[in-house]
Amino acid sequence: METLLILGAGGFGQMVKETALQLGYKKVVFLDDAAKGEDVIGMCCDYILLHSEYPVAVAAFGNNRTRLQWTDKLIEEGYEVPAIIHPSAVVSPSAVIQQGCFIMQRAVVNTHTRIERAALINSGAVVDHDSVVCAGAHVCLGSIVKANCTIESGRKVEAGEVIFSTRRKIEGADSRCLEDAVYAFGFGPQCSYVKPFGEGHINETYAVYMPDSDGTDVPLYVLQRVNINVFKNPAQVMENIFGVTEYLRDVIRKEGGDLDRETLSYIKTKSGDTYFEDDQGQPWRCLHYVPNSVCYQQVERPEQFYQSARSFGHFLMQLGDYPAESLYETIPKFHDTVKRFHDFEAAVRKDVKNRARLCRPEIDFVLSREKDCGVLMEQLRKGILPLRVTHNDTKLNNILFDGDTGKGLCIIDLDTIMPGLAANDFGDSIRFGASTAEEDEPDLDKVHFDIHLYELYVKGYLEMANDVLTPAETESLPWGARLMTLECGMRFLADFLQGDVYFKTAYPEHNLVRARTQFRLVKEMEEQFEEMYEILKKYR
Repeated sequence: METLLILGAGGFGQMVKETALQLGYKKVVFLDDAAKGEDVIGMCCDYILLHSEYPVAVAAFGNNRTRLQWTDKLIEEGYEVPAIIHPSAVVSPSAVIQQGCFIMQRAVVNTHTRIERAALINSGAVVDHDSVVCAGAHVCLGSIVKANCTIESGRKVEAGEVIFSTRRKIEGADSRCLEDAVYAFGFGPQCSYVKPFGEGHINETYAVYMPDSDGTDVPLYVLQRVNINVFKNPAQVMENIFGVTEYLRDVIRKEGGDLDRETLSYIKTKSGDTYFEDDQGQPWRCLHYVPNSVCYQQVERPEQFYQSARSFGHFLMQLGDYPAESLYETIPKFHDTVKRFHDFEAAVRKDVKNRARLCRPEIDFVLSREKDCGVLMEQLRKGILPLRVTHNDTKLNNILFDGDTGKGLCIIDLDTIMPGLAANDFGDSIRFGASTAEEDEPDLDKVHFDIHLYELYVKGYLEMANDVLTPAETESLPWGARLMTLECGMRFLADFLQGDVYFKTAYPEHNLVRARTQFRLVKEMEEQFEEMYEILKKYR
């Protein structure tokens, strides 16, 4: 730090000289086209001739364009062009200060801020965290650039001016509400793009891509708009979710598990709320993306179904001591099959879309099974079956599997976490996973209840949950399979009669097709009910 050549000997150049001397430079000289003095050793065009004698140089012009042009010339010539930072300035260690910048007396440059080449942060100015001051810009005396701002190249922020954060367009955010949500969780300044994610029926889901350490865009977060037609009290939904996932983190920590992969981790908004409500009254929530994970829409290999059984059994076991009664019933009587039956009767009676004529055999199938609907609810009423913390939507596609090992990682889609019956969670898994076809398969000849997959699930589920289940709960599991399948078919058929207001559909008869597949499974379960109990006895 022996010599410094400064291009520009005006007032700003003299400020830079004083700062350079305080920083330890032994000799400071100028080039200037107009100024005269003992320390002015030539004109600016002499910078090439003097390069070997003065290898370190800066361009200290007050004019933004001139300062940037000369800084680029010095860099092109091969000069060492340092940033000049006054000893009284406060600069975060995480800030990036590029060549030829000037940070003057008592200026503040905060965390993760980037000051690009030839930018000037003048005395007393503040540039707050995560902001960018582009090349050749000037933040004047005492001005404030607030967090997450970008000062364009060559711009002058006037003395005392306050610059507030301005939105940048986020690729893929095709609505103001989605963009607002991205910013509400603090991702706006860094977010590269968003894109639709997953195949859920109820909520709108997006992956939020951010640059990683090497600049590659990767999905780091998942953003969801909660369907308030289904979940009418999002505050209660999110309180349940935060309560259960934070409890699970403690359990996983004690088990020595991976906190980042074995349960979902939800994020609060910048204002500390569990969800963000946009100007349309729609709630949005956010969680961490789980990398190297896979979600299957259908059982492709028996091992997957076995792993799902262990996952849901483990989930029940982990929450065995959680006070189920403390959870909100966010969808009242969600798996009250008696109530579902009465709702179905009402949908048939009203027939608001005049569709009952299209599905008389399916309607009769449900009506003939009224007595079955009360089997489990009656045991709950009598205290024979206890309330548990239940997921209430235990399909295979609500489990993340490890992309390398194929083992179940964690349970997802926690909207319907509520107090309920273990048999219901067990049964919903069977109705979805022990079928030989997808739940909207139009060819019923392809739809069958696979008793071998049922046995595989019973084995895996009881391996994990047997110690926490009461004898009565274990005995109730086959009924859970039968009734959850019937209930789901009722719901599909009722939604068809009501005009498809709950489930997303791809064509007018979609819900009717779904109902028919469920009723085919119910019929085959009824035919094999005794065998289902024999399998249960084998593993309990």
